[in-house]
Amino acid sequence: MDSRQRMQLYRTTHLWHWISAAVCFAALTLFTITGITLNHANAIGAQPAVRSGTAQLPPNLLAELVKAGDAAEPNAAPFIDWAEDAFDLRLRGATAEWSDEELYLSAPGPGRDAWVSIDRASGAAKYEATDRGWVAYFNDLHKGRNTGIAWTIFIDVVAVAVLFFSLTGLVLLWIQAGQRTSTWPLVGGGVAIIAVLMILFAH
Repeated sequence: MDSRQRMQLYRTTHLWHWISAAVCFAALTLFTITGITLNHANAIGAQPAVRSGTAQLPPNLLAELVKAGDAAEPNAAPFIDWAEDAFDLRLRGATAEWSDEELYLSAPGPGRDAWVSIDRASGAAKYEATDRGWVAYFNDLHKGRNTGIAWTIFIDVVAVAVLFFSLTGLVLLWIQAGQRTSTWPLVGGGVAIIAVLMILFAH
């Protein structure tokens, strides 16, 4: 590769390295901070806020509940809407589990959890909602726990962008290695540190 081609490669790689850094900045900052909070979760005190209560299903919905549970594909939407109003809950995307005794609605989310149980015979309903705080919220975003398909796709896109950022950085290191003799010893040292930690201390 002649000097002109080398310079063109450097400029192109530098441009894409800069673009990927700009795209990844916010997400990489978030995941870096939450990586620290996850690594020290036991040292970060948090007191979950728990709410619970009971209510009675209206007679018209109780009749629907009895019939819906016997259907081939029960529709839980009316009961989710009622529970949201009755208990002041967020049950969007809740999963419904039907049994002979109850309808159980589960709506976990990042940093929180909520469930509603409705007795199919009496219509007696009870709920519990837990909010574990902002640290737990961001930690769950880091793990992709109960965050939905959109956030999962976002995490994958960020992972690919960060990988691209790393590879373009490696190309830049290769281009500049001739002028900086410490380049490959430093790269090798970084790889060696990770290998030693994994082999000797991360069991």
